[in-house]
Amino acid sequence: MPLLPRAAAAGLGALAAVAVRDLLQREHTLLRNYPLVGHARYLLESIGPELRQYLVAGNNEERPFTRDQRRWVYASSKRANNYFAFGTDNDLEFTAGYPVINHRTFGPAVPATDVHAGQDVDLPCAKVLGAARGRAAAFRPPSVVNISAMSFGSLSAQAVEALNRGAALAGCLHNTGEGGISRHHRHGGDLVFQIGTAYFGCRDEHGRFDLDRLKDLVAGTPVRALEIKLSQGAKPGLGGVLPAAKVSAEIAAARGVPEGVDCISPSRHAEFSDADSLLDWVELLAAETGLPVGIKSAVGDMAFWEELTDLMAAGDRGVDFVTVDGGEGGTGAAPLIFTDSVSLPFQLGFARVHATFARKGLAEAVVFVGAGKLGLPDNAVVAFALGCDMVNVGREAMLAIGCIQAQKCHTDTCPTGVATQNAWLTRGLDPELKSVRAANYISTLRRDLVKVSEACGVAHPGLIDTGSVEVLTGRTTSSPLREVYGYEPEWGLPSPADRAAITALMTGEAPEGGSAPPSPDAVG
Repeated sequence: MPLLPRAAAAGLGALAAVAVRDLLQREHTLLRNYPLVGHARYLLESIGPELRQYLVAGNNEERPFTRDQRRWVYASSKRANNYFAFGTDNDLEFTAGYPVINHRTFGPAVPATDVHAGQDVDLPCAKVLGAARGRAAAFRPPSVVNISAMSFGSLSAQAVEALNRGAALAGCLHNTGEGGISRHHRHGGDLVFQIGTAYFGCRDEHGRFDLDRLKDLVAGTPVRALEIKLSQGAKPGLGGVLPAAKVSAEIAAARGVPEGVDCISPSRHAEFSDADSLLDWVELLAAETGLPVGIKSAVGDMAFWEELTDLMAAGDRGVDFVTVDGGEGGTGAAPLIFTDSVSLPFQLGFARVHATFARKGLAEAVVFVGAGKLGLPDNAVVAFALGCDMVNVGREAMLAIGCIQAQKCHTDTCPTGVATQNAWLTRGLDPELKSVRAANYISTLRRDLVKVSEACGVAHPGLIDTGSVEVLTGRTTSSPLREVYGYEPEWGLPSPADRAAITALMTGEAPEGGSAPPSPDAVG
């Protein structure tokens, strides 16, 4: 650099340093002489999310859910008008990675024209859960949309009851989360019992897994499947702590822990230590309970999945279902580095896992469940195209029962009573009213999935293939979903027998037509 510009740059740097120093000194003097100003600053910071949410942010700016997305959930939960006018305000042309669904001009499925058609149509899973491995209690899940794992303790009693009642109304499954089964889970909804590292609800007085307690629990509750939690999208590789102040007598009873003592979830399981011993434990649980058994995990290092599928392909052991949780998901509180940067986002992680199973001929025998912002129709359609058989909704279900995305879940001060144990805050959450909202949201999401399926020329979202979705890569280019994730033809679809069975079921369920009869001179 020439001498004169270099000197000028040095002078500007010195001036900038002086300016910053003077600014900090003025701020310090202001806060010292006018403490009210300092308190006001912290007050404004504390209500910053609300100010941005209602006054500053645009329709598509907020995260994790935009205003448009929340509006769609809220309207759907009330069976109000959830349509949007005047075209999309998303920046399609310049958004790399934006998925576009390819509709078909002609197809065997004829969409109904009534805007409410399909609202109450059953939308069962295209696969029978547990059938491939001959589980005694194998069943076809009645809904492809189910409520994700959220424990009593992280959610309030009223929220858990509302979700369980909603699951009963919507005919879907309600995952308990790792916090055990409480009386609030017993309002008619069928359960998936999640077994976490602390074995809450099925542990002895020393915190060890107790098979007899698990069998007693399963015998006395409407548990349809068991899910072994390896990790979750919000904080893979970490355990968890429910502070002593939150461990009420009721929570302690559900979890099998002492009241008023910090409730610890270790970061690893004690019952197995690798993929081989995991499969042994899966088969033990399935043999003793008769239930389908699966795993839930976020996706990071692929060595685990390679080893798991190698063992399944070589022997007579295997999981019945796999729940893949995306790194963008997670209702639990976690360190920022984990929520932002640990584990792959759903599409990338799920595509790698599904491809691993597909390459070894195992995909058709496993039910795949996706989680991580899949409670929105566009995200769910991409998930089904990639090979999901069902999707779990967590935060979207919370929105349906009153959550306003205040992002205070970890502070015990949730203003709507959804994610708090504060009795005063939970008084305003009416489980009977909110259960209807949850059921309405789930049935509306299923309706939209049916409508999109018919537009793609198939009868069920599980039959949407990777050729039906393409991903924009720029203003003038796009790539089919199968090329983006390296899928081979037929990957992501159920077996031919399952396709035929679900098509037959849907043909008898979904409303079709609505147009006038053909005219006398119609040609086809």
